[in-house]
Amino acid sequence: MHEDGNGDAHRGAQEMTPSGADQEFLALERELTVLLRRARASQGEMAREVHPDLESSAYGLLIRLDECGGRRATELAAYIGVGKATMSRQLRALEELGLIAREPDPADGRAWLVTLTEEGRGRVGKVREARRARYVRQLAHWDRTEVAELARLLNQLNGVMEK
Repeated sequence: MHEDGNGDAHRGAQEMTPSGADQEFLALERELTVLLRRARASQGEMAREVHPDLESSAYGLLIRLDECGGRRATELAAYIGVGKATMSRQLRALEELGLIAREPDPADGRAWLVTLTEEGRGRVGKVREARRARYVRQLAHWDRTEVAELARLLNQLNGVMEK
């Protein structure tokens, strides 16, 4: 902040609200609120497309396994941001549905790796392909550099949110 000739402090081009927040951060909060609300609803729809009995929160877990291969339950719980009991319950349900399997970790015989089954990989792949096709349709009028920039910024935001 700097003072003008009258001793008033200014924040340059940033306007402050009565609560002291920058207009830019208020706009960000508003847009993220809408995005997250829509994302939660969409995640539930995608989960049910994978399997009608699937919890919406399990979709992110399946995507992680699809992208990264076998992972330990503790790593998955940390990535998704849930506790050990919640992760155990979700893994048990996914295993009963035939979407995942547990196998011994070759690096540590005491630990188990969670992997997608062929059934799970096929179902997740179909849903992901349909989702990507929908994004292509919805963002068809965007320049590819804008799509890439959005992906880059969301990746950056996700990285900050993990900490």
